[in-house]
Amino acid sequence: MQILDQLPRESLPKVIFFDAMGTLFDLKNSVGEIYHQYAHKYGVVIDAKEIEQAFRTSFKSAPPLGFLPNQLAVIKQQEFDWWKQVVSATFEQLEVIENFVDFNAFFTEIYGYFGTKEPWYVFPDTVDCLIQCRDRDIELGVISNFDSRLIEVLNLLDLDQFFTSITISSMAGFAKPESNIFKIALGKHNLVAMNAWHIGDSPTEDYIAAKNAGLGSFWLNRQAHSLNIENQLPNLWSLG
Repeated sequence: MQILDQLPRESLPKVIFFDAMGTLFDLKNSVGEIYHQYAHKYGVVIDAKEIEQAFRTSFKSAPPLGFLPNQLAVIKQQEFDWWKQVVSATFEQLEVIENFVDFNAFFTEIYGYFGTKEPWYVFPDTVDCLIQCRDRDIELGVISNFDSRLIEVLNLLDLDQFFTSITISSMAGFAKPESNIFKIALGKHNLVAMNAWHIGDSPTEDYIAAKNAGLGSFWLNRQAHSLNIENQLPNLWSLG
């Protein structure tokens, strides 16, 4: 039986927050494969798996994707610069950055690509789950360590219609696992943590972080990893 079906109406959360990438939608191809394809256009031929590994290392070592409040145009430039540093560090690790015909043009093109519908697909359980939540009059929100491109991506994937709030780390000034990003999201619904759930695919940035912030927390374990976590969902259908 689905979790929401097991609870009396008065025990349902007032709002459920979802992580974005890896939870609601994901990439059709790996980051390494996409970067491999675009790098080839700019004169760099390198194995996609090597790019993937270097990217993961660069991404993990980067500072949190969160900036002080500012005009949107300023934040968008900061986002662009943040990602450019991550990608630059990726190809510097691989010692091929000097081989690009034009690295700036390469990065600008690939950065724009990730802001379109093309690289993404919606998980087959996503819309069903969101409809079930909405039909129970549960407010829905997104909390994501993404950047402002997420707003357009959700729109292009026809998912924005379900959400009352979208809280993005780069614009909130805090990134998961910091508790402040959850407080900011809760404030948009005028609710406290005990009235909210959060669901995401990261054991640390979603499950543990939300739990530490006082929210009901569920780990979306799509890959059936073996971790000792109490509240696990194999898919979003199991929620509702």
